[in-house]
This record gives sequence, structure tokens and C-alpha cells, in this order.
Amino acid sequence: MGDRTVSLTRRRFLQASAVMGASSLIPGLMSSVWAAGSDEPEMTTVRVGFIPLTDCAPLVIATLKGFDKKYGITLVPTKEASWAAVRDKLVSGELDAAHVLYGLLYGLELGIASKAQPMANLMTLNQNGQAITLSATLLEQGITDASALKKLIVSQAPGTYTFAHTFPTGTHAMWLYYWLASADINPFTDVRTVVVPPPQMVMNMRIGNMSGFCVGEPWNARAINDRIGFTAATSQDIWPDHPEKVLGTRREWVEKYPHTARALVSALLEASRWIDASEANKRETAQILARRAWLNTKEGYLTARMLGEYDNGAGRRWQDPHAIRFFRDGEVSFPWHSDGMWFLTQFRRWGLLKQQPDYAAIAARINRTDIWRDAAAAVGGITPPAKLLRTSTLMDGSVWDGRNPEAYANSFTLHRTGA
Repeated sequence: MGDRTVSLTRRRFLQASAVMGASSLIPGLMSSVWAAGSDEPEMTTVRVGFIPLTDCAPLVIATLKGFDKKYGITLVPTKEASWAAVRDKLVSGELDAAHVLYGLLYGLELGIASKAQPMANLMTLNQNGQAITLSATLLEQGITDASALKKLIVSQAPGTYTFAHTFPTGTHAMWLYYWLASADINPFTDVRTVVVPPPQMVMNMRIGNMSGFCVGEPWNARAINDRIGFTAATSQDIWPDHPEKVLGTRREWVEKYPHTARALVSALLEASRWIDASEANKRETAQILARRAWLNTKEGYLTARMLGEYDNGAGRRWQDPHAIRFFRDGEVSFPWHSDGMWFLTQFRRWGLLKQQPDYAAIAARINRTDIWRDAAAAVGGITPPAKLLRTSTLMDGSVWDGRNPEAYANSFTLHRTGA
């Protein structure tokens, strides 16, 4: 409405005023202010959805520290109750973009998470930082890992134990399936799996609705604090430096508002760099996220795992070398094609895709490295990766490099029956 009708002169005046107001928050902001011109954002207000999880941090910091104003936009974060709500509002256009599960975005593109919708991944928001929590009841029975869980499960009727994730094609489903399968537990026949929104995980475990769940923080730490569960595995145990949430939007939105997309990514890149710049910044981020407007939780549930200081609630403490990361010289945020392709291999493994997809083509049209590179250039000080594929070694020793995805998908001994 006003974003598209306000005169260019007034728009620039409002942007300049907003930046001046934010300059007290960011040292040196006025020296690097966005210069209006032919590539100015087509929109000045951008609605971005988020789920109250630690990894929504770049959106929150970009908003509160004024990084959005620096690039000529105003972010309007909207808190959502579930990933299904994020999906629906993205598709309808109620949201311009969102903090969203990597696998949800790919599921939308392929029509296996809802009606097919052309989507775009503008950047990865974080790596690592999720976990699999098992109930205190299982811990009392001596179940501390997947192998012990396997012995218990085979002694019971199939489906006796229920495990929750957050969305059928989402990251948490894939981490949970991979972890269970590593101990030869079939996630579709040996146990029952259900979808539960992140904020409802702890409550459902407390009343006995599930024996385990996979979700982002702070809900794993909260389960430990409430003495109802313990961390059996972190997601970085499964895949060190794995991709997690992304900045997702519709492809048509990127095509219609490319300069706004660039400005949005630039703002979140700046925020990501600020978060990872120091321990003090991470602590401040945890303090901010704990507020009612964002996660509405205790700061103590956030800080330790933000800093990589882990206590699994079962007697083990460690400094995690692969704790949640947001920047790492820009490498975290790059929308690697191989990251998206990995989720396709898991969709194939678990029968969500019945036919072999064109892995490379799908990743190329979703992962908008062009927008990311333009944004990185605007931010400055970021060297783009030279390749679109990266190599990773997962918990079972399998090496993923994106070069032969169908062979990789078919390499797993355990897969969904009938897939």
C-alpha cells in the first residue's frame, strides 16, 4: 500500500530518518548507509515470519539493531504458532519471507508438504543447534543412546513408543529418522512418529504423549531443566555443521522484488556477523531472545547452548565444537546446492519422493546464490565460496558431497518399506 505509492523523495527521507534513529545502536552505521539509487528496495516494509526458537536470532537482531534500516527496509517480524502456519502464510502471501525449516521449503517446491509452490532459499540462517531429547522414564531404564533404545523397542510391539518431530519434510524429521536408523530402528514401522509444534514439545512429553522428540532450542534445554528428559544426541552429532533454518520465500516474490530480497539478506548477514562476533554478543542475543516478544522464556535456557556449553541432563558436560553458528565469515549463510540436495536424498530414502528427481536442477532453482552474492557484496568483507557443493561426513561414516545423489540415496540399508 504505502510502500508502493509513497514518492521516491519521501521514501528516501523516511529511510534516512530511520537510519539516523538506528545509528546509536550500531557504531559506524552512518558511514556505511545504503545509498538510494536504481537498485533501491522496491518495498520498504517486509513481513517475515518466525517460530520462537533460538535460531530465529538473525531476524530479531537485524530488527532491533537497525540493520534493516541500513539497507532501506523495515522488518516486521511476526511470531507464528507452528511450521504449518508459516507454510500457509508464505504460500498465501501474508508473509513476504520466513525463518523456515530447510526441508519444509523443499517439500513445498515438490508438492509433498502441501500443494506445489515455487520457492526460494535466500540464505541459510544457521548451522547446528538442534537435539533429540528422550524422556526421563527411558533414562531411568538405562536408555541413554540409540543402541540401547533399539534393544528396548524390539522387546515391545511395533509402535509402542512415540517420537515427535515438527514437520513431515522438515529438518527435525530427517535428523530423528537418521538417528533412529543408525541403530537399525525403522522410524515408520518400529516406532510411531507424530508432528508437534516446537512450543508444545515439553508439555506433551510431560503428560506422557511421547518418549522422545527432535526440536530446536530452547526446548531440549527446557526438558532438562524441568527434569522430564535428557539430550540423547545433538543434531551436530548426526551431521557436524549441518544446514538448519533458511530464509525462505516464494520465487515470484524474489522475481518481483529482487532489490528488496538483496536488502533483506544483507540485513540478516550483518546481524549474523554481529551475533557471532563475540561471546558478549551471543550473551546479549540470548538475553534479547528470552523476552516476551520473542521466545518468552528464561535466559538461562538459551545462553549455555548458544555458547556451546552442553549438559545433557544425564551426567555428561562438554564444550561442543559444532555449536549453533550463524556466520563464520559468511560460510554458514551461503545457500550451498549440496545442502538442499541432501534433503532430496532423504525424501527418496523415506519414500516421500517415488521417482528420482533432478537433484541439481531443483537445488539450482531454489537456492538463490545470485541474491546471496549481491547481498554479500553490499555488506562487504565476505568472500563467496568458489563452489556450490561442499563435503561432509555424517555420524555413520557416510560422506556426502552432492556429486552422485541418487547413489547416495540408495546406499542406505534401512529405508522405508515400499519406497
